[in-house]
Amino acid sequence: MSNLGVEVPSILLPKSGNLSKWPVIACDQFTQDRDYWEKVKENAAGRPSTLNLIFPEVFLADSNAAKRITDIHSEMKKYLQSGVFAEPKKGFIYIERDTPYQKKRRGLIAVIDLEQYDWHPEARHLIRCTEGTVPERLPPRMDIRRGAPLELPHVLALIDDDTDSLLSELGEKIKNTAPVYDIPLMMDSGHVTGWLVNEESDIAFVKEKLGELLNRSINRYPGSDGKPFLCAVGDGNHSLAAARGIWEELKSKGAEMTHPCRYALVEIENIYDPTIQFEPIHRVVFDIGFDDAVALLSKMPGFSCRNIESSEELARLCKNPSAPNCFGIISCGRYALIETSEGGIATASLQPLLDIFAGENPQLIDYIHDDEEVFRLAENTDRRTTGILLPPVQKSGLFETVARLGPLPRKSFSMGHSAEKRFYLECRELV
Repeated sequence: MSNLGVEVPSILLPKSGNLSKWPVIACDQFTQDRDYWEKVKENAAGRPSTLNLIFPEVFLADSNAAKRITDIHSEMKKYLQSGVFAEPKKGFIYIERDTPYQKKRRGLIAVIDLEQYDWHPEARHLIRCTEGTVPERLPPRMDIRRGAPLELPHVLALIDDDTDSLLSELGEKIKNTAPVYDIPLMMDSGHVTGWLVNEESDIAFVKEKLGELLNRSINRYPGSDGKPFLCAVGDGNHSLAAARGIWEELKSKGAEMTHPCRYALVEIENIYDPTIQFEPIHRVVFDIGFDDAVALLSKMPGFSCRNIESSEELARLCKNPSAPNCFGIISCGRYALIETSEGGIATASLQPLLDIFAGENPQLIDYIHDDEEVFRLAENTDRRTTGILLPPVQKSGLFETVARLGPLPRKSFSMGHSAEKRFYLECRELV
């Protein structure tokens, strides 16, 4: 399947037993909520858990980061050597995930070829970024992957399958077999079931359907200049870019082209799956107050601003914009709705202004998925803090836009709420 940039993985799963403590949510969630991660730690205590194999990003700036990475690598080796895992399973894994908001979101665990992926804006590979990558965010993620004996996926790779010909049909074919896992997810995050896809006929079916999408893409996206475009990275852009960076390092040192680090484990999902909802990623900006934030955004085309009485009214207006774009401003009990005349992706006009404000201090901007968390953080009276609510995101036309323009501004959208994010579960050896 090398022409597709997709390969059949060899998957490691824990031995049969109680897996309820094993999966934990993607490391880039709840980045301002240490209490959440402390509860995860309490929940996972006493049994093997992927929590011990990842670096939650809420702790990235802590002084003990280097030790934490060393401990992660040591724990990976311990799990490999102490019999935590069953024998590797060669095959895709078809997944159905229930979340607190949606039922039966379908996916396929596979490995993608990092030779067919490049995060740079001008790249036009088979597998493309949907959002801009911040080079400064890559080193700590590369440190985690460099020398790690295992990888765990939270990258979601989207396919443009408007007839739903792959995952729905594969599910019907494979679900007459026993699942390899069928477990609840902690912290009220739903349930996940996975089936091994290892029969030759089923693998051939996946290859056929991906091949059809690949061939169709050549004429479907004029902006690709006739270059095929199979997958758009919908979640985990920076993690995948870090994986590519490590592979480039290894190649420069003479690594064989068959090295496991040439590939990265991902979940493939169909952008047209009705359970996939694109959500805006809001901004919280530190060291700026209400009036200064409004003045900063006043540089947008067709700017207008009006005060709003309550958080409930502001959230409602942002979800139902009457202007081409709108933004909600929240700071210490003050609320305003900003409307602009510039349409398209809301982050296109917002992010450049925030980047100018932050300058060489990108940590002054955080990216938050849920409205409630933005309102909570923006009430911080100890430090000038402003929350910015973004309007809804339309997922139609994403592939065409990325093919024509390249990556969108970073953190332009999120695939669902925080609790819907991918949980670490499957592993793959990198050595």
